[in-house]
Amino acid sequence: MKSFHCFITFTTLLFIPLITFSQKNTSLNETPEAKKVRQDAIVKEFLTDCAEKYNYTFAMDKWQNCLDQGLKRDSTIAYLWQQKAMPYFKARKYEVGMQYIDRAVFYDAKRWQSYRAFIKCIFAKTYKEALIDFEDCKKKFGNDYVMDHSYNFYIGLCYLQLDEIPTAQEYFKEYIDELYQKRNGLEHHTAYFYYGITLFEQNKWEEAIAIFDKALKIYSNFSEAKLYKSICLARLEKNEESSKLFKEAKEDALKGYNINEDNAVYEMYPYQKKWKL
Repeated sequence: MKSFHCFITFTTLLFIPLITFSQKNTSLNETPEAKKVRQDAIVKEFLTDCAEKYNYTFAMDKWQNCLDQGLKRDSTIAYLWQQKAMPYFKARKYEVGMQYIDRAVFYDAKRWQSYRAFIKCIFAKTYKEALIDFEDCKKKFGNDYVMDHSYNFYIGLCYLQLDEIPTAQEYFKEYIDELYQKRNGLEHHTAYFYYGITLFEQNKWEEAIAIFDKALKIYSNFSEAKLYKSICLARLEKNEESSKLFKEAKEDALKGYNINEDNAVYEMYPYQKKWKL
């Protein structure tokens, strides 16, 4: 009985700082509307009118100091925690940034958990952890979108990088079907590319070529699609056609026609190729 009492006392003490800290930032009589107005004002003062005056690449200390001042006013503003995290991810300091994005998710999971999952998938490349986040997001919020793609797209990438190819194929196919059926015939070259890669990895050369062709119909200079198509052609012993396409792929790549996802300027995407001059 004594040990149980000690456990309760210890647990209570653990939570006292968190509760005290939270109460400091919250008015019991504040309406949701009033809270939004107050927090928006803090964001404007310390992010828009302070941090954004600086380039975090060259003045990280000033950027972070502005945000820290805002969080002293209200530590529950998830957006300020996310803005603290973001420059560290772009600087490839993933563990530093993750501690801040975790706080953003704590205060607003609906807005920031999928972003954290995206960071784990594309930036930190911790694919098993990303899968946990994405699957949890799907359960809580449905198969929503983050950074231009549905959760299923990123789940497919995670399985691809974990070398679970048939599972990855299923998710990319589902994403492609969803785009076409639910978004008025919309097609996406990156989705086709990765679907083609899952076929490529299973030595289904002709099927992969057909899918790479769909990607190239949308993005005709897509160098990675041309590269992997050329490899498929070589495996089918169509060497002359393969050699010609390989040369085109390199020329397009050196002109900058690579995977053109927005965050590809910061991180290499799976199966992205860096060419030497």
